[in-house]
Amino acid sequence: MFIGEYSHFLDAKNRMILPSKFRDELNGEGVITKGLDGCLYLFPFSEWKILQEKLKKLPLTSKDARAFVRFFFSGACQVNFDKQGRALIPQNLLEYASIKKDIVSIGVMTKIEIWSKEKWESYNDSDMNFDEIAEKMSELLI
Repeated sequence: MFIGEYSHFLDAKNRMILPSKFRDELNGEGVITKGLDGCLYLFPFSEWKILQEKLKKLPLTSKDARAFVRFFFSGACQVNFDKQGRALIPQNLLEYASIKKDIVSIGVMTKIEIWSKEKWESYNDSDMNFDEIAEKMSELLI
């Protein structure tokens, strides 16, 4: 399981350095793709396969399902991390997430979200009322 928040940056070659706490779970490789809310998602292969199987079950007749699958898979690519935990992030994904230099990686259970520092700070400073969100979500969990 991925948990925690880590600040880091892209190096001169557009490589990110994966926080050491996340490296063991990924075993040196994963799948990175466009995420929701303007971030990137990084999945271990095992979790990517689970997501892929779920998305396969969506009806092809649904316009929303087709759009969602296209969104996720069109930007997806395999990434391999070197011994220092560095991996090249494709330019199209950096542009999608507005990542220029500073990055925040957060563990979200089965995946890692990669945010531009500015977007992450803006998200956290937004007017979302997390108490209200928690109350609504508690109804789903019971």
